[in-house]
Amino acid sequence: MKQKFNIIKSTCVPLPLENIDTDQIIPARFLKATDKQGFGDNLFRDWRYDKNNQPIKDFVLNDPKYGGCILVAGRNFGSGSSREHAAWAIAGYGFRVVISSFFADIHKNNELNNFVLPVVVSEGFLKRLFDSISDNPKMTVTVDLPHQTVINEATGEQESFEINGYKKHCLMNGLDDVDFLVQNRKCVEAYEARRK
Repeated sequence: MKQKFNIIKSTCVPLPLENIDTDQIIPARFLKATDKQGFGDNLFRDWRYDKNNQPIKDFVLNDPKYGGCILVAGRNFGSGSSREHAAWAIAGYGFRVVISSFFADIHKNNELNNFVLPVVVSEGFLKRLFDSISDNPKMTVTVDLPHQTVINEATGEQESFEINGYKKHCLMNGLDDVDFLVQNRKCVEAYEARRK
């Protein structure tokens, strides 16, 4: 899942529902594993499949007209429990970016820790983005992490987004927290030596 992040241009998967919680993202019965592998198969499991494990045709992830590595979701994405498995499922499915007008804080950080970029946009930008995808499912969005901008390519509308400088550095360099510490080992050792 560790991938350097720079600029991504992709079609989108729209999920215009508010208050999508982590139990909807990955149901609790799939939390037994401690390895990140395979969680993408069960992303939105209860919305994707019926009780006989048959795909629900009307659900967006089962609709062949939608695809790409950007999920566009309604306000308050990732609320509920703090399970990191929800971010594992999003990353495991292949999403690199989630765009919403608001994220639950813990889930937002879990996404960042799993190399998924949560992009917070205004309500108006999000609505127009949903409209653009509805008009043309093949339209693209460009997410530029170095410049912290997101562009609706259908309309040309652009908006800036915020990101913690440390997390931005880690995403752009493909580093998790441990990698960052190892990369800066000499600085850490010098600091510890000065404190003795």
